[in-house]
Amino acid sequence: MTDQDILEGQIILLDKPLNWTSFQAVNKLKYKLKNQFDLPKKFKIGHAGTLDPKATGLLIVCTGKFTKKISEIQDAPKEYRTEIKLGFQTESYDTEKPEILETNISFMTAEKILEVLNDFIGEIDQKPPVFSALKIEGKRAYDLARAGVEVEMKSRKTTINYINEIQIELPFVRFTVGCSKGTYIRSLAHDIGQALEVGAYLTNLRRTKIGDYVVKDANSDFVNDDYHF
Repeated sequence: MTDQDILEGQIILLDKPLNWTSFQAVNKLKYKLKNQFDLPKKFKIGHAGTLDPKATGLLIVCTGKFTKKISEIQDAPKEYRTEIKLGFQTESYDTEKPEILETNISFMTAEKILEVLNDFIGEIDQKPPVFSALKIEGKRAYDLARAGVEVEMKSRKTTINYINEIQIELPFVRFTVGCSKGTYIRSLAHDIGQALEVGAYLTNLRRTKIGDYVVKDANSDFVNDDYHF
C-alpha cells in the first residue's frame, strides 16, 4: 500500500477491540496511516457502520474516493455471533449497566427457547435501545439517557434473516444471527427475554460479516503502536 493508494481509495477491514468506540478505532488507524505515509493533514476516511463499544469484530473503514462506497456497504446485511443471558435485564440491554430485575428461569426449557428464537425470524418491529447513538432533536439518545432524560424510542421495521448455530447453556444462550441494516442486537436480546417472560440482556457480541466482507480477513494488529500497514 502506498500513500497514493490511500488517497485514491482503500477499503480496510479492522477487527475492533472490546471497549473501543468505532470513532476511536478510526482515529487510531488515521494516526497510524498519517505517520507511516506521506498524507495530507486532512484526508478522507470514515467507517461504514458503527459498532458498539461493548461489541468486537468487523469494522469497515474507507479512505479517499472509496468513502463514496460507505452508504452502499452500510446497506448490506450483517452477521453477528451473539450471547445473551436469561433471567436478568439491564437498562442498556448490554453489560454497560448493572443487572436488574432478576427472574427465576428454573422452568425454562430448550424447546421453549428454540420456539421463541424461531418466532423472531422474518420482518419484525423493533425499538432501538435508549442507550444508542440515534439522534433525538439533534442530541444522541445515549447522552439524554445518561443525563437522566426520559427518552421515547419509536419502533421500526427490521428483518432477521436467520438465527442458527444455537447453543443453550443456561442462563446463557449463544447463536449466530443474520439481519438487515439498522438491526439492534441489544434490542433483539431484550425482546427475546420479554417473549420468554424472564428478561434477557446481551453479554457478548461479535460482528462477523458485512455483505461479502468477513472478520477473518480483518486486521487486529492496528492497535499496536509498532504495527505498520
